[in-house]
Amino acid sequence: MTIPLPSEGPATATPTFGISAEDFPVARVGDNAFAMLPGRDGRHYLASGWKIGRPLAEWRRDDFYGHSGELADEAAFRARVLEHAEHQRERQALGRREISSRVHTPWGMSQGATVYAEGVECHSTAGHGGFKLSAERNRQVHAMLRVKGGFYEEDCAWAIVALTFPHLFTGFERGCAERTIKDNWFEAWEAITGTILTPGESHEKDRRAFEAAHADDWVVVSAITSEQQPGFVECVAVLGGRRGAGTEGRRFLVSSGEYTMGRFGFVIDPDRHATYCGPSSFIGWQGRTAT
Repeated sequence: MTIPLPSEGPATATPTFGISAEDFPVARVGDNAFAMLPGRDGRHYLASGWKIGRPLAEWRRDDFYGHSGELADEAAFRARVLEHAEHQRERQALGRREISSRVHTPWGMSQGATVYAEGVECHSTAGHGGFKLSAERNRQVHAMLRVKGGFYEEDCAWAIVALTFPHLFTGFERGCAERTIKDNWFEAWEAITGTILTPGESHEKDRRAFEAAHADDWVVVSAITSEQQPGFVECVAVLGGRRGAGTEGRRFLVSSGEYTMGRFGFVIDPDRHATYCGPSSFIGWQGRTAT
């Protein structure tokens, strides 16, 4: 994920809740606007807007953009808005300041930076961004997470900075950072905290466990609804799900009601899922015969 820095606005503003012109819950926190928008299959998600000048009762779906995760219900929506308001309050109290900058970064020339503290700057560029730590600050990063040169990109590595200097971040940011570290660098998290992560607490640890458990199984890497076999999904699977040159691919038929992608891929059961050698719905397999 990217550095969780919501739009600027009065950090101490009290949230105001209401119902939009199209009958969905909305809220305003300073210049930030939020909505609980309906999605597919009866689900809802959090959307945001910026400086909507009209009363809440006149807001419409067109005023919002982005997708900030699913919402279980209106109580969850209100909780997310209140969390944002608290994040903004804490963020203002931290006293970060904006400066002009022309620093060269791995992502291009800096177009400006936010100073979190002496030696801790977050740079923005035309296409990406991230943190630059001074040499002294970078030495404080745990060796398992330290990046040579002190540049930490904004998608995931920013969390390393937050883990190292938690007092420079809001509670919301620290929570995001913790999840990011667990998902991407679980070995470092376990070494630093002395806590062993259980299944479901780390995406990367779960992925490795899945790959170890199914190293000799056929794991689906591509799937398409079969045009030749109604009610079935045509799947291309490789051993252990390992892609790359020289890997053998086999086709299988799985009933549409059974097939689900899963977190790391669908595992073929040779006793129930038949090898398929017939006409293919995959363009790349048309005219080929599977072994």
